[in-house]
Amino acid sequence: MTAGFLVLIVSIANAILSKLILGNNRRKVSETEGKYIQIGGLIVIAIIGLCSIFFIFDILEANTMRWFWLFFLILAVGFHAIMEWTFLRESKEYVVSLMVLMIGLIYIFMFMF
Repeated sequence: MTAGFLVLIVSIANAILSKLILGNNRRKVSETEGKYIQIGGLIVIAIIGLCSIFFIFDILEANTMRWFWLFFLILAVGFHAIMEWTFLRESKEYVVSLMVLMIGLIYIFMFMF
């Protein structure tokens, strides 16, 4: 249940911070030449995450899942921020991603640990 709230908190924080910091000038990496790099990276991260959950980790143990969500959030949002920094540096999109990452990490440490 707390993992569902994590996804909800991260999504809402992303929407609110994007509006506050960037306004309507939002751009996406998929609109640049980094489109296929981002898609490939996200597919690799998703495969690693799914394989970790199903084949490596014990999903019934709460402590293991806390660490999984911590590392998965850092990996996924960190990759997204790096892609934005590389391909959209002038628009400061990566600042929003880094702030969302911090909010997600704070949520994990406060409510999941």
